[in-house]
Amino acid sequence: MADKLSILFICNKSPWPPKEGGPIAMNNIIEGVINKGHKAKVLAINTNKYNFDPSTIPTDYKNKTEIELVYVDLGIKPTDAFFNLFSRKSYHVQRFISKPFEKKLVEILHQENYDIVQIETLFMSPYIDIIRNNSNAKIILRAHNIEHLIWKRVARSTNNPFKKNYLKHLANTLENYERKIISKYDGIAAISEKDKLFFEEQSDTPVAAISFGVDMDKYVPSNQNIEEHSLFHIGSMNWIPNNEGMKWFLDNVWEDVCNIIPDIRLYLAGREMPKWLFKKESKNLRIEGEVPDALKFIQSKSISIVPLLSGSGIRIKIIESMAMGKVVISTSIGAEGINYINGENIIIADSSTETKDAIIKLYNDKELTTRIGNNARKLIATNHNNEIIIIKLIEFYKSLIQNRTR
Repeated sequence: MADKLSILFICNKSPWPPKEGGPIAMNNIIEGVINKGHKAKVLAINTNKYNFDPSTIPTDYKNKTEIELVYVDLGIKPTDAFFNLFSRKSYHVQRFISKPFEKKLVEILHQENYDIVQIETLFMSPYIDIIRNNSNAKIILRAHNIEHLIWKRVARSTNNPFKKNYLKHLANTLENYERKIISKYDGIAAISEKDKLFFEEQSDTPVAAISFGVDMDKYVPSNQNIEEHSLFHIGSMNWIPNNEGMKWFLDNVWEDVCNIIPDIRLYLAGREMPKWLFKKESKNLRIEGEVPDALKFIQSKSISIVPLLSGSGIRIKIIESMAMGKVVISTSIGAEGINYINGENIIIADSSTETKDAIIKLYNDKELTTRIGNNARKLIATNHNNEIIIIKLIEFYKSLIQNRTR
């Protein structure tokens, strides 16, 4: 076995630009293995949902990742979505099947012998057989979430009966697919210990808990130019859990807080701000949309609000906010995958009352806000250091390559 590995990353969206959770998580691993001297090649889908001009990718990034993209339309087709109600196939997964992508994948596999093919997210699993037929590489699933769990939780919090039943159907078909497909992998890199336990219960496929990591040198807190009494939320609003969580917060928490603290402000940043949000009337609400520098935005505000009612895996923007020394108020679901201590390095609030009380308490106690933020940064430096996480991932790769008996 060569000391330096050749790794092909199959991505459900482009890791560049790394401006939202999935691309950030993928990019940190890709650049991490390259920095350790290993060879990486990226094949990614460029979609209507996360679309950008490939010519804007920096030359240095193109050279070191050899990134190639294939366009796939992931738009919801009403007819296909309706008839899927009478199918046992997962509509989520079916949308990612593309002949042009398959053709490009085969071409790449014939050009070089890879030690590892890492499939990013469950949704790219339909390409496992193509890889098996054209490569001897070990195939790894990088599981960013337990995907079906997200949709189960979304369905549970949905009131519309028709929508609720349809979401249940999507969740059930996705769950059936997820439980069956994981046994076809040579290894699974779960993003948390909790997710690792789920995958271990489903098959005898080797599983390692490889969390999300950051380069702490890029996350430099500063006490200058911070707007006091400012809350913020940053995240793509076309992701259903972000959308529903923020709607719940604005409907059940925000106005009461504003009545008690008239000078407080809430800033919302991220892609795809929904129309309903612009109809919200609140002089204390600022809709920023997609910001040019996420870390600069985080640095300029005081308290992070992440009121997730559904979701799975680990929330990248929580990790980034904590790395910047910000105190985060989130739910138990939102903070899953983080080895936190409530009240010490994060505040967990699972009800509107708990959320209001947390905001008011931090508003009145700046020393507490600073202390929790400092503790949050220490936690991330210890548990989410990308240098350590990449070493662990490479060790997992090599253990699978050595195990030729599978």
